[in-house]
Amino acid sequence: MQHDALRTSPVFFLCEGKCILSSSTDNRTPQNFAETLPTEMSVRIFGELDTESLCSASRTCKLWHDIIEESDQLWRRQCLLVRGVCQREVDRDRRDGLSWKVTLVRNYTRSCLKRDWLRGRYSNVASANELSGRRMTPLDAETWGEILQAELDR
Repeated sequence: MQHDALRTSPVFFLCEGKCILSSSTDNRTPQNFAETLPTEMSVRIFGELDTESLCSASRTCKLWHDIIEESDQLWRRQCLLVRGVCQREVDRDRRDGLSWKVTLVRNYTRSCLKRDWLRGRYSNVASANELSGRRMTPLDAETWGEILQAELDR
């Protein structure tokens, strides 16, 4: 779909679980951009999203869900970001033959928690109430060693 300079920019709408592309001067039925573009382009667009946004997009409509779920490339990219914090865990899961998506799901919360610990987010916690609402996950002994070393270095 091409747009000339005199037309308004395309607008994306979310209506009743369907994602549609429309232009105010376009009299045709609005279309889902993923129906209009080749799948590879949709994957590139979805590749710009962070992990939480990607998961939300996959719940938007069936077409988006199918494109995102079937793209190992999207999950691999997100998983490699998590690997920056949880290298041992991600490498172990991949050696065990888990898919990029399953590896990401297993390690995403752990990576967020570990990153916060290593950055000192919990260095001066006075009571358990300060951790209220925070999602916790089990960490292995090597991770606790890294966290304790980071605390000693502060």
